[in-house]
Amino acid sequence: MGAGHAHRLYRHADSPVHALPPHCKIAAVFAFVLVVVSTPREAVWAFGLYALLVAAVAATARIPAGLLLRRMLIEIPFVLFAVLMPFVAEGERIEVLGTSLSVPGLWGAWNVLAKGTLGVAASVILASTTELRELLLGLQRLKLPPLLVQIASFMIRYGDVITDELRRMSVARRSRGFEARGIRHWGVLAKTAGALFIRSYERGERVHLAMVSRGYTGSMPVIDDVTATPAQWARAAVLPTAALAVCVIGWTS
Repeated sequence: MGAGHAHRLYRHADSPVHALPPHCKIAAVFAFVLVVVSTPREAVWAFGLYALLVAAVAATARIPAGLLLRRMLIEIPFVLFAVLMPFVAEGERIEVLGTSLSVPGLWGAWNVLAKGTLGVAASVILASTTELRELLLGLQRLKLPPLLVQIASFMIRYGDVITDELRRMSVARRSRGFEARGIRHWGVLAKTAGALFIRSYERGERVHLAMVSRGYTGSMPVIDDVTATPAQWARAAVLPTAALAVCVIGWTS
């Protein structure tokens, strides 16, 4: 995992958040999400404070609000699911603008929206301030099973290769006058998918043989041993620690 691999979500900037070691940021985000999920849904004010904490981290990382909001659109399917909950859930009903809604469904929708949005925002900040290579090194540093780290590493590295192969095959089809316009062309697209699978499988075999011939025994060498100082761990712990204090107050109030 010594070579770098940029990804579209990463936003280069010179900020204290970018400078933190990757395993510190991963642990901080994971702890923050756990605290948010553990917060009682009735403590509405607590989620407002969590949002302020996330906004403060985003400002520290120099991530524009518009960019953060655009990347959070990935949660739209969960939003649609939450919107439907008050209409389909059972239990006590309440009239809102002439529409009968379920009270447990409203609380459930709020629970999904609030906690899901905060989790997505924290994940977007992590992805925007940490390169993929650093994320893998951080997971390895946190003692994630090495096999899972290797699978993720190869998936990331060769995802772009397979995508580029598919693009070349699409260009070749168009250069021969082919345009998929209906169900009659599904057979050609299926053959394309099959050819792509065979080429990817053969490429994987060649890569594995090349790795074995160079001494691969089941584990990848660690070129960059990422370490963190107590001060860096303390800075990373600010977000989950503040969130934990809010969560405790939410349970006791």
